[in-house]
Amino acid sequence: MNIMIMAPHPDDAELAIGGTIVSLTKNNNIFLLDMTNGEPTPHGSIETRLNEAKKAANILNIKKRITLDLPNRYLQDTIEYRQAIAEKIREYKPEILLIPYKIDAHPDHIASHYLGLASRFYSKFTKSKMKGEPFYPSKLFFYFPSHMRINIHPTFIYPVTEKEFQKKRQAIRAYRSQFFYGKNKQIPEFIDIIGKYWGKLISSDYGEPFYTPEVIGIKDMGCIV
Repeated sequence: MNIMIMAPHPDDAELAIGGTIVSLTKNNNIFLLDMTNGEPTPHGSIETRLNEAKKAANILNIKKRITLDLPNRYLQDTIEYRQAIAEKIREYKPEILLIPYKIDAHPDHIASHYLGLASRFYSKFTKSKMKGEPFYPSKLFFYFPSHMRINIHPTFIYPVTEKEFQKKRQAIRAYRSQFFYGKNKQIPEFIDIIGKYWGKLISSDYGEPFYTPEVIGIKDMGCIV
């Protein structure tokens, strides 16, 4: 199965669902679409950030990482950006889309939510100048790369093993320009605590929460943890 993960910046997907990504790569083709290169930041550069993102992608074992040239800090839900993302959906044909949830303090994260929703719909247009053949991902799930201190109420929690979470830690550490300075040095430890909390709720080593506004079904009651 093809799965596309959309992120406003390199490192957002790793922080929120890095363990899930590791788990999913075992039986699926994972495409990670960064809408921006994430720069400028206080200690980064475009070259540094792209190299860090490449290293993290190799650690997570994703099939392909795509970085669009949309503007960091100024990301907006525009027709032009919708079409650019929709063309990538047409190219890689993911059955499942994972995109950030809209409740967030970072304007880029909020914009990426609405861009993800709109590009999913745009990708199925039949009369369009967009590249590629029409395609519509059948399933959509939201993840939480949130900058806000909020109580999340997920639809489900994805179980993550200790080994998978260790890969997530390594991928986060690949972003030396982001997590080795100032208060950001505390983020990896915080991610560990949150991962254990979600895992505890489902009797797993770690866990990562997801939300969907669409009804989903289950095939086997015995698979519920």
